[in-house]
Amino acid sequence: MSDPIPLHGTSLHDGVAARLRELVFQHELPPGLFIDELALAARWQISRTPLREALKVLAAEGLVELVPRRGARVVALTDADAEQLFPVMAMLEGRCALEATRRASIDDLAQLQSLHDKLERAAAAADADGYYRVNHDFHSLVQAIAANRWLDRATGDLRRFMRLWRGRQLQLPGRIAASLNEHRVLMDAMQQRDADRASRAMHDHLMAQLVALKALQALEQARQHA
Repeated sequence: MSDPIPLHGTSLHDGVAARLRELVFQHELPPGLFIDELALAARWQISRTPLREALKVLAAEGLVELVPRRGARVVALTDADAEQLFPVMAMLEGRCALEATRRASIDDLAQLQSLHDKLERAAAAADADGYYRVNHDFHSLVQAIAANRWLDRATGDLRRFMRLWRGRQLQLPGRIAASLNEHRVLMDAMQQRDADRASRAMHDHLMAQLVALKALQALEQARQHA
C-alpha cells in the first residue's frame, strides 16, 4: 500500500523526517527495530536518498542509531535512562509550570482547562491512548505559555525521548486516576497563580511517572515468573 509524503511547503527529507518521527513516537517503528528502508521507500513512493537523509536527522536527534552495514535502528531506552532522564525532565517541567503560571493569560488558563476537561473524560472512559495524547498536548502547552526560549529548547529536546515510552506508565493499574489527581492539583495551583506550588506539583507529577513505570516493570516481571 502506498502512502505518499505530504510536503506542505517543506523539503522532501524534512517531510520524511517528520513522518519517521511520528512512526517512532506511535511505536509503529518500535524500540530496537531495524528500519526497512526499501519497504518505507516503496510505501511513501520516494527514493532511498531522502529517506537516508531523514534518518541522519533522526540520528542527530538521538531517536535512531546508525549501525554500520546494518542500517538504522530505533533507539531503545534502558532502566538507567529512565532513572536519569525523569528527574531532569521533572526539573525542567517544574520550571515550565512556574514560569507559565506567572505569565498565563485568562485565555491561556482557559485553554489549559479545556485540555484538562478532556483528560477527565479520557480517564472516565479508561481511554489510556486518548489520555496520553491529551496529556502530551497539555504539557506542551504549559511549555509554550512559559515562553522561555532556552527552557523551551532544553525541554523540547528531552521531551522527544520521553515520548519513546509513550505513556507506558499509564498501563499500571490505578495510574490514570492518580495522574488525573496530580493534574487537578497542578491546575488549581495555576488558577490560583501560585507559581511555586505549580512548580512542585509538576515536578512531583513527573517523578510519580517514574515510580509508576518502575512499579509496572516489577509487576510484569512478577507475572512472567508466576
